[in-house]
Amino acid sequence: MGLREQINDSLKEAMKAKDQKRVGTLRLVNAALKDRDIAARTETSRELLGDDEILSLLAKMIKQREDSITAYEAGNRPELAAAEKGEIAVIREFMPKQMSADETKAAIAKVIAEVGAASIKDMGKVMNALKERFAGQMDFGKASGAVKEALTAK
Repeated sequence: MGLREQINDSLKEAMKAKDQKRVGTLRLVNAALKDRDIAARTETSRELLGDDEILSLLAKMIKQREDSITAYEAGNRPELAAAEKGEIAVIREFMPKQMSADETKAAIAKVIAEVGAASIKDMGKVMNALKERFAGQMDFGKASGAVKEALTAK
C-alpha cells in the first residue's frame, strides 16, 4: 500500500472515531498533496506524486510546524505551540524512522566515497544523492552542514 492510500485510510479511521484534530491534520496533508499534484501536472502527464515526493512534502510540513512552534513559544502562546506539536505527531506517523547522528555521518561518508567528491564544489552531487536515497529519513538542513564539514576536511 502506498503512502497516499495510508493517509486516506487513516483519515477514514479518524473520521469514524470522530477524532477532529487528527481529521483536520490529515485533511491538511491531503490538501497539500492535491496542491502539489496540480502543480506537477503537464500537458502530457497527469501522474500523481510518488512516495518519495510525498515524503519530502511531509518533511517540509513538519519543518513549517517546527518553525511555527518556535514563533509561538517566543510569543508566549503555548496553546498554539501545543496544537502544532499535535499536528507534527500525526504527520510523523507516515514518515520512515529518522536516522541517528551516527547513521547520518556514516551515510554521508559512504555517499562521498561513492560519488568521488573531493571538494566543496561537489557538495551538490553529494546532497542530491543523499536526497535520492534517504528521503524522509534525514534532516537535510543538518546533513548539509555535515557534508560541508566533511568536504572541507579533505
